[in-house]
Amino acid sequence: MLTTTRLPARMLRALPLFALLGAAAPAAAQVFPPPVPATGDTTATGAIDRQEFATPSVVGMGPSKGLVFHYERMPKFRVASDAKVVGLQDYSADAEKNARLVIKGYIPMLNRPHLKLIMGVNYEREEFEFKNVPTRYELYDNIEDKALKTLGAQLAVIRPVNTVNWYIFRIKGELSGDYTSSELNVSDYLRVSSEFLYGWKRSPTFSWGIGAQLGYTFGRQSIYPAVLYNRTFNNRWGVEALFPARITMRYNATPRSLFFAGYSVDGFNYIIKLRNELKRQNAEGDAIADKKPLRTLELRETEVKLRGRWEREIYDFLWFGLEGGYRYNHAFDAFDRTNADREKIIDSKFAGAPYASVELFIVPPRKFLKKTTAPR
Repeated sequence: MLTTTRLPARMLRALPLFALLGAAAPAAAQVFPPPVPATGDTTATGAIDRQEFATPSVVGMGPSKGLVFHYERMPKFRVASDAKVVGLQDYSADAEKNARLVIKGYIPMLNRPHLKLIMGVNYEREEFEFKNVPTRYELYDNIEDKALKTLGAQLAVIRPVNTVNWYIFRIKGELSGDYTSSELNVSDYLRVSSEFLYGWKRSPTFSWGIGAQLGYTFGRQSIYPAVLYNRTFNNRWGVEALFPARITMRYNATPRSLFFAGYSVDGFNYIIKLRNELKRQNAEGDAIADKKPLRTLELRETEVKLRGRWEREIYDFLWFGLEGGYRYNHAFDAFDRTNADREKIIDSKFAGAPYASVELFIVPPRKFLKKTTAPR
C-alpha cells in the first residue's frame, strides 16, 4: 500500500505543462494527466497541500503522454448496408478486418502560472478488408483501396484563474477522408472541432467542470454539453469522466501499474471521393433533373466501446497499454456531399465485435521531473 506523505505546492506547480490537458481530453485513452505519484505519495483526501493555481487534473491519474503509438484491430464481423435512394443496391457481407493506427504527439509551447499553451499533432489510418474483393459496392471498394486517413493539429489553452477556478479552450483541425497526397484538397477534407470547459478545483483529489463541445463524437458535427468529473477517492480508486463521451473507473495497483474500466463514445467523419459517379434516379429509373450525379460522399461513423485497459511502465520514460473490450457500432452511414440537401444515401450497420489494442507511449523521465521540482 502507498504510504502517506505531503507534496510541496511548488512541486505540484512544476509538473510538465502537458500534464494538465488530459483531464478534459475527449478521447477514450488517457492523454496528458499528471504523472503517477512516486512511491510514498498519497492520493488520500487532504494529504497534500492545495495548488496555488487550480487545474482540472487530480492526484493519482496516469502518466502524462508526450508521444503515443496505438494500434487497434477487430476480427471478422457482419456488414449490412441498406440503400436509401433509388438506383443503389443493398449490400451484405463479412468484413475480414477493421484496423486503426494512431500516432499522436504533444509539445508544450508556453508555461506561465496563469496561461499554458499546448500544441498537438496526430495521424490516424483506418483500414477495412472485405470478403470477396472487389465487393462491387462502390463505397466499400473505395475505402478498401485507399483506406481512411486523418491528419490533424490542435491548440489547447489552459487558464488557471485562481486557487479554485480554471478553464480550458481547445480548437482542432483535421483533414479526414480517403485522400492521397496527389489529390488532397484542404477545403474538401477539412474538419474543425472545439471545446470549452470551465471548472472548480475543490481539492487536490477532486475537480469538476461544465462546458460544451463542437465536434464529431456522434458522427455529424454538432454542439453538445460536457460535464467533467475527476475524483480520486483513496490511494487505489478514482474516476475520470467527460460525460457523455466517456466515463472511466481507475484502479492504482502500484505507482507503475494502473487499471481502467468504462465506456467511450467515438465518432468519425470522412469525405469519400468516388472513382465512378453514382447517378440519382427516380422510381422509374430515370435520372433526376435537379440532382447531380454523386461524386462525393460524407461518411459518418459512431461507435460505443465497453473497455478495460492496463497501463504499465516498461522503463522510466517508456510505458505500454493493453486494451480490450466490445464495440457496438451505432452508425456507418453515407450522405450526399455533392448536392445541397445532404440526403442519406446508405444506411449501414456493423455487427458488434470484440476488439483489442496495444499502445506504446513516452512520458517525462523521472530525472526531468526531479530537475523541475524544488524542496519547500
